[in-house]
Amino acid sequence: MSATSLLVLNAVLAMMMFGIALSLKPDDFKRVVQQPKGPLVGLLAQFLLLPLITFAAISIVPIPAEIALGLLLVSCCPGGSFSNLMTYLANGNAAMSVSMTGIASLAASLLTPINFMFYASLNPHTDALLKSIDVSTWDMLAIVFFVLAIPLALGLWCARVFPRFALRSEGFFRIASLLALFGFVAIALVLNWERFVAGASIFLLAVVVHNAVALSIGWGSARALGLPVADRRAITLEVGLQNSGLGLGIIFTYFSSLTEMAIIAAAWGIWHLISGLSLTLFWQSRDRRALAVRGSNA
Repeated sequence: MSATSLLVLNAVLAMMMFGIALSLKPDDFKRVVQQPKGPLVGLLAQFLLLPLITFAAISIVPIPAEIALGLLLVSCCPGGSFSNLMTYLANGNAAMSVSMTGIASLAASLLTPINFMFYASLNPHTDALLKSIDVSTWDMLAIVFFVLAIPLALGLWCARVFPRFALRSEGFFRIASLLALFGFVAIALVLNWERFVAGASIFLLAVVVHNAVALSIGWGSARALGLPVADRRAITLEVGLQNSGLGLGIIFTYFSSLTEMAIIAAAWGIWHLISGLSLTLFWQSRDRRALAVRGSNA
């Protein structure tokens, strides 16, 4: 991709992060301090367990290095704003979900590049691929800082100084972020369409299994610590619905020659919308059945 195209894509990604920050309020961060158990469980599952288990999987299962790198990068990305909407529709703890998205996005400025480069360097196949491209941790830290940390800081400042603007524009940025994600996915698939069609079964299988693992890690971690059902749902969706737009932005910037890596991130961007909505509808249906049973027994 040209330098101009990359600049535009990263600017769009920065806009997505700015929009997330506009929806955050001081109470969202106070809530984490006052009730840290749920967010802490979610963040540990997201930034510790998911990358670790992903690394173990790509080390055991013989898959191409590009696919392994794609799965690893997605596992190191934070949750996106789509998880907040799905948590709300799933009768989960939406307030906690918003708090986790904000904290995770800030933490990802450091943890996403560090986790990705660390685990990629431990696998001989992915390490050799990284060395052939000559990308350093500092390179990734720089781009993630500019498209994550700075827009988030500006969004938080804007929400505090111009609360009316933040409130009025929140809906616009939510829609724009979703459209931007579709745009990132479309670009990745169009640029690599022949390779995607040729290996669709492998790509889709890897993404579906990996996403199921991510959702299971979120649910299992929350349940193991005895968190309420609403908190479990929030953590499950936060860990399982990654910000694949960030992953694609990093890939377009530093790994544009790795087509299979881009396809994995793009396929994840599509599938996590399907899996998140399906899980939400399942929980809604179960809640309605439980309510009907309680009503008949009353």
